[in-house]
Amino acid sequence: MSVIEGNILIVDDDQDILTASRLLLKRYFSSITTCAIPTEIPRLLSDNRFDAVMLDMNFGPGESSGQQGYQWLKKITETSPQTAVVMITAHGGVDIAVEAMKLGATDFVAKPWQNEKLVATLTAAVLLGKTRNEAAQLRHTNQLLTKDANNNQYQPLLTRSNTMNTVHSIIARTAPTDANVLVLGENGTGKELVARELHRQSLRADKVFMSVDLGAMSETLFESELFGHKKGAFTGANEERIGRLQAANGGTLFLDEIGNLPLHLQAKLLTVLEKRTVTPLGTNKTIPFDVRVIAATNVSKANLSDETRFRQDLLFRLNTVEILLPPLRERPEDIEPIAAHYIDLYSKKYSKPVKSISSEALILLNHYQWPGNVRALRHAVERAIILSESPQLLASDFQLSHIEPAQIEKSRQEVQEPTTNPPSTVTELNLDKVERTTIETALKQYKYNISHTAKALGLTRAALYRRMEKHGL
Repeated sequence: MSVIEGNILIVDDDQDILTASRLLLKRYFSSITTCAIPTEIPRLLSDNRFDAVMLDMNFGPGESSGQQGYQWLKKITETSPQTAVVMITAHGGVDIAVEAMKLGATDFVAKPWQNEKLVATLTAAVLLGKTRNEAAQLRHTNQLLTKDANNNQYQPLLTRSNTMNTVHSIIARTAPTDANVLVLGENGTGKELVARELHRQSLRADKVFMSVDLGAMSETLFESELFGHKKGAFTGANEERIGRLQAANGGTLFLDEIGNLPLHLQAKLLTVLEKRTVTPLGTNKTIPFDVRVIAATNVSKANLSDETRFRQDLLFRLNTVEILLPPLRERPEDIEPIAAHYIDLYSKKYSKPVKSISSEALILLNHYQWPGNVRALRHAVERAIILSESPQLLASDFQLSHIEPAQIEKSRQEVQEPTTNPPSTVTELNLDKVERTTIETALKQYKYNISHTAKALGLTRAALYRRMEKHGL
């Protein structure tokens, strides 16, 4: 029989027992440590990692109650919970040993023992201890990987606009709860960033954040991916696989593009979320799970409310709290800080100097409609960083002209317009004063909404900003 890689500690106050067991077991296990004084156990556990401990029930002459064994068993399981403990007892102490197993012992052997039985018992205990140690290491590794993944993928929600400040407020109030959240918004508005921010501020922040793109998942793989499957459950299932719901247990499950899920699969998802149990394919055993669900879609609220397209009972299950992300074109105040963030990011990535955005380019970015929202802005900034040859990022570096050349030319003309002030006079018909009063009135009328004010005055946003700066408004 080959020697098993295992570290065993034998604790007994009888030197004959220690000698006999060590001589026997060293032929089968790689490391045997003996201890005649139980008070040495804490030090030995601190200095070594044992797979199994063989522990006597009684120490000292006349002792037979097993209380000392219980005491040291408790100490071992508290100090090293992964270590398997095998109790040593006399023939008359079997009941005491059984009680010890209820308190956490793995097994027991009676003195005098049969060598084959002792070796078999210790072999099983060592394998159990090694399995427990490996599981503990995997849990610890998983916690570190989860923390590292959450930190590496963290991106801040950069905002200046009032609408996004409202979103931040909802996130702060909702995150500490376990309420399900539905995030609505066009493609590229940052729905996953909102989901990650909810997770980061939640009580589950140290657990896994599992993202599932339902839009990219085929119907045939839906159940296998979310619920898992057993080996042989279907053709090609060559190994057992855990589902996403189980993998996210204790953490947050982000269901992206939930609006693209067909009705018959919506029903299956609803059942699982209601029962909070999952049944992997190929088995009848239900497995409970505990996740916080955040869903997102680019489908409008009106279409989600159409029961021919989306189950209303599932919608009610998902949208305990609803967050609507406005498109980037409706919050141009956020364009500059977002662009600055990506300038810094991609300058580091491509080892380029950090450059500022020229005034002409900034007007271009503010005018652009951004059909891809923040995602499109990010790609435009990345392009500009790569292509730029000037001290500043110019409008041409962003390569947006191929989409809206007329609009860009208009922006250029506005930048190049002469801004000379007419001669100042004291008459009430002075054009400067009339212009200032008109702009001031319009701003108050539209509650300082720049887009609405510019439209009412027949100006572009850039032209309005320039005139506001001119008049100190």
